[in-house]
Amino acid sequence: MPVKNRFAELLPEIAAWRRDLHENPELLFEVHRTAGVVAAKLREFGCDEVVEGIGRTGVVGVIRGRTDTKGRVVGLRADMDALPIHEATGKPHASKVPGRMHACGHDGHTAMLLGAAKYLCETRAFDGTAVVIFQPAEEGGGGGREMCADGMMDRFGIQEVYGMHNMPGLPVGEFAIRPGAFFAATDQFTIDVTGRGGHAAKPHETIDTTVVAAHLVLALQTIVSRNTDPLKNVVVSVTSFRTGSEAHNVIPQTVQLRGTVRTLEAAMRDMAEARIRAIVEHTAAAFGATTTVDYQRGYPVMVNHPAETEHAAAVAAAIAGKPVREVPPLMGGEDFAYMLEERPGAYILVGNGDTAGVHHPAYDFDDNAIPAGSSWYAGMVEARMPAA
Repeated sequence: MPVKNRFAELLPEIAAWRRDLHENPELLFEVHRTAGVVAAKLREFGCDEVVEGIGRTGVVGVIRGRTDTKGRVVGLRADMDALPIHEATGKPHASKVPGRMHACGHDGHTAMLLGAAKYLCETRAFDGTAVVIFQPAEEGGGGGREMCADGMMDRFGIQEVYGMHNMPGLPVGEFAIRPGAFFAATDQFTIDVTGRGGHAAKPHETIDTTVVAAHLVLALQTIVSRNTDPLKNVVVSVTSFRTGSEAHNVIPQTVQLRGTVRTLEAAMRDMAEARIRAIVEHTAAAFGATTTVDYQRGYPVMVNHPAETEHAAAVAAAIAGKPVREVPPLMGGEDFAYMLEERPGAYILVGNGDTAGVHHPAYDFDDNAIPAGSSWYAGMVEARMPAA
């Protein structure tokens, strides 16, 4: 199953769709134009059913094969939303919306799945039903969770589900995957420290929240270095330090810290949260300050199912003409995790070549990856539901 010739033929057309989406990025659930473009194309291709508004702004297309002797249903997912980043690629198809860009390649994912949908509608060379899923709000909004909460899996009878993401640094045309825990759980915390503000020339009359917060930043790092088994994966990062004053001669009354926690196991997730709360409470108390901790659990660990990972890797290896790389777990988050909690499936990475990393202002999806990606999406349907 090498790269399908049809996708080489369709490359200019699919790339044009991708660049149009890139020029018109939308955030989170506000992907109205993108979803409209997707729905219109699915109807144009001849999908048997197109449903909008799943998970608020998600789109689902149903494509029935030539036969359906076994009642098999396979889902394929792509994400649609962009990021609040100002683009710095300088390319002709750069974002037309200041402060927004497709810095993670979701425009490419959407275009590749649209290409696969067009091909599947043309050929129908499978025994069963393909369900193409276009999801909003992957970048922090939990659109996958919302589509599942809308009953998508049961409504369309999905039995297996597969997703894909591009990977800068991996050569175009190659794939990478791993069974089990693949992407991390993503939690976030906000810590508010309250002391007693005052004149910087009289620190003895204050409870210095800047000093307290500085101790907290360092103490929180011991969760990884001293509370975590060295063979486990935990990340604790303080990413924001805001004081209640910008004056040079004022000790602020309040300081706020923000950050993120990434884990690959439920026990480590519980431990990290408990240690953050204990360290914050007792460190602040030692200085006479008070604190509050707002700890929000985000996306769960994304876990690839073993058998479905093998299926995904086999299709990818046939396309690439070489074995698929097995990569270590990644500490980024991915809300395809919610779909994999509801149905068996797998998530794979496709090479984006030597480009800037995702979430970088200079990033751009490499259109040369389209034939491989679209071939994999379509190949999963044909491999899992071979024609009778």
